[in-house]
Amino acid sequence: MWRMIFVLSGGMFLDGYILGIVGPVAGSLTADLGLSTVWEGLIAAGPLFGIFFGSPIGGWAADKFGRKPLFLMDMALFVIASGMQFFVDSPGLLFVVRLLMGVAIGMEYSVGWPLMSEFAPANLRGRLMGVTLVAWYTGFMVAYALGYWLVNATSLGWRTILGTSTLLAVVLFLARFGLPESPRWLWNQGRADEAKAVAHKYMQHAAEMSDVEHEDTRKGTLGMLFSSQYWRATLFVSMFWFCAVAPYFAIATFADTVLQQYGLSGGLAGGVGLSAVALAAVILTVLLIDKAGRRVLTVPPQWVCAALLAVIGLWGGAPPVIVLALFLAFSFFNAMYNTLTGVYPGEVFPTEVRCVGTGFAAAVSRIGAGTGTFLLPWSMANLGPAVSMLIAAGIALVGAALSQWLAPETKGKSLTETAAGLSH
Repeated sequence: MWRMIFVLSGGMFLDGYILGIVGPVAGSLTADLGLSTVWEGLIAAGPLFGIFFGSPIGGWAADKFGRKPLFLMDMALFVIASGMQFFVDSPGLLFVVRLLMGVAIGMEYSVGWPLMSEFAPANLRGRLMGVTLVAWYTGFMVAYALGYWLVNATSLGWRTILGTSTLLAVVLFLARFGLPESPRWLWNQGRADEAKAVAHKYMQHAAEMSDVEHEDTRKGTLGMLFSSQYWRATLFVSMFWFCAVAPYFAIATFADTVLQQYGLSGGLAGGVGLSAVALAAVILTVLLIDKAGRRVLTVPPQWVCAALLAVIGLWGGAPPVIVLALFLAFSFFNAMYNTLTGVYPGEVFPTEVRCVGTGFAAAVSRIGAGTGTFLLPWSMANLGPAVSMLIAAGIALVGAALSQWLAPETKGKSLTETAAGLSH
């Protein structure tokens, strides 16, 4: 489990890293390649659009061919694409390279969380899956801080700074060799003897081993996600994730720009400050999730974030220190329920569609994250900061209402029980 936590967390760290590293080099990147605001948004959002394609494809493949081979393939693709950043010489090529990195990360989403959920004991599952979100926010914050330092204290070019993700990717790729296949997937494929052997070797509790034997042996399809049995799970996970990440990605990726629009000095303190507050919230959520439950950490924080963004949008003459406090509060509460986007997908879908369901939800979420990141520079310039923040508030409001209706409580339940929670 420790090894699996390391390689899964490393994948999430990389996702946060490649998004956070763009902000500090945006200036030199724009000057060197002569980027328009459209190209600036596309390059920042490239990995998010890549996740849109990679996650459903990876999810389908992981449900069909197994978790283990996809877990190696996605990191191999990331190593190749990340290394290509050292050699890009045009906006189009940089966009394609970061798109491929996103495809790899999308596959990671669709197989990593399901794999963790299928091994983790019920009493620790939320905490173990939430740790990967700690890694994501840490990756974003480390990348922003490291990138800012490298830009201002060294003579390294933006290609080298962007390419720093390659080294960790190589380590993670090598560390994945020898990890076991999921016993639940093996049982679902009718390979009961192999499933029992893996379960007895890697699972600590008899109840978890026994629960593996309750798995169905039917084959899953993408269409099952929209059946009368599972549409609620698909709707909830997809749109909850969409509404959670769309405002955060846009605001955090361009923290400098957003804060400067409100008369605040961004720089290192602004970008890292938002990420540091978010990281603290994720750590708190991980500590509480298996004790307090899922719903209390999912629903109320969304209503709070909708209100905070609305205040920022409506209070045009607010003092800069108040605006900064509101942004920091938004970052904190948003990160609380964002942690659940790494927990719910692995719990509410059954084994036969767990990966493709997670992959589909990740794709929908990245429509929100990618569109928000792509459109924010344009929106701030053409619609103004007030309207931009009110749009973000509206998105948070939709997520709050949906979660109030559908978010299940899965604390302490077996995967068989959690997968049946939204099935009717």
